[in-house]
Amino acid sequence: MPTTPRSHATTALHGLALGDALGSQFFVPANRRALTERLLPPGPWQWTDDTEMACSVHRVLTSHGAIDQDGLATSFAVRHDFDRGYGPATNRMLRLVREGGDWRALAAGLFDGNGSWGNGAAMRVAPLGAWFADDPALAVPQARASAEVTHTHPEAVAGAIAVAVAAAVAAGQPGLRPGHFLDQVIALTPAGLVHAGLVQARRLLTISDPVLAARALGNGRAVSAQDTVPFALWAAARHLDDYEQAFWATATAGGDIDTTCAIVGGVIATRAAPPPSWVERCEPLPAWADVPPEALLRSRS
Repeated sequence: MPTTPRSHATTALHGLALGDALGSQFFVPANRRALTERLLPPGPWQWTDDTEMACSVHRVLTSHGAIDQDGLATSFAVRHDFDRGYGPATNRMLRLVREGGDWRALAAGLFDGNGSWGNGAAMRVAPLGAWFADDPALAVPQARASAEVTHTHPEAVAGAIAVAVAAAVAAGQPGLRPGHFLDQVIALTPAGLVHAGLVQARRLLTISDPVLAARALGNGRAVSAQDTVPFALWAAARHLDDYEQAFWATATAGGDIDTTCAIVGGVIATRAAPPPSWVERCEPLPAWADVPPEALLRSRS
């Protein structure tokens, strides 16, 4: 079956949702030992705000062929489910947008006018990147536009760009080597802390222990783009063609597990199908997302 931008994006969305949903289970104290032993917790696995926002990115992209910022802001606000684990600043912002607030002013005004440098823009962007598998450079302005709706700080924007480019490269280049993968991401990521972290991640590809890598790169515990994206893309690079191993390597490092696993799952899903038994335990995507459920089971040949 021929692949299309939409099919790439849909597969990435499902991969993101599974990584998010399974990763989120390890915040439950009873499941933490299961993580060290690589045991699956009982289902169903419920996804979080990472997936809910990614569904809006996917829906706007497939409706317009590009990111319409007003449409994306509206979708984020209307679909916002407080119980999905949003951060306080995002909860407040989306509530104010629903009440008629200007998303541009609200996003720019966060954190004393510096904008958020959190990992929220990066966690949701993999489907957008996969859409541009034929030309990763085209993902850059679109990722920037998608980030700015909630995250205006340059590091948050850079994190979104890096993940989008990673998803585009992963979807469009079979037989990809880890170093070449990260080289292409680094080349298109703006200079700054995220970029520097990616350069360090490239140097650390020779090590195999995700805990050691996370000590150097961060694991999302600080919930910033620079503390999240370099490690997530290190894990993706190390396991580009094995969803199961990529998940466990990412989750083992701890930190913001649902977000790091969402990023990794979204980046590699177009080339590495997850185990069907995992898919069966994942909460289905919402009906409003309007995506076929079978997309996650398709892998790149």
